[in-house]
Amino acid sequence: MYVKQLQWGNTKADYNLIPFSERKHKMAKKKRAAKKRKAAKKKRTVKGLWTTRDVSLLKKLFPTNPTSKIAAQLGRPTDAVKKKASRMKLRKSKRYLRSIGRA
Repeated sequence: MYVKQLQWGNTKADYNLIPFSERKHKMAKKKRAAKKRKAAKKKRTVKGLWTTRDVSLLKKLFPTNPTSKIAAQLGRPTDAVKKKASRMKLRKSKRYLRSIGRA
């Protein structure tokens, strides 16, 4: 019931001549694309990044504190803290190991 097929979004008047079903489809497509971009951006920034504050805290606490306590304080899994400490070549102090009966 419209005169001719127009390009998407040339002017506001043109917009009203495009059938609703086509407009609805294009809007939904744009929303899905925006949602995908947002999700991809979120994944890149969150997963496994260690801030400088986290690293300095790990360096300070690791030699003299239980790994589980450090993990809880950093809000990370215990295995993640162990791996990071290993990569940084951090070791538990002899005094700490003796206190828990492992030296």
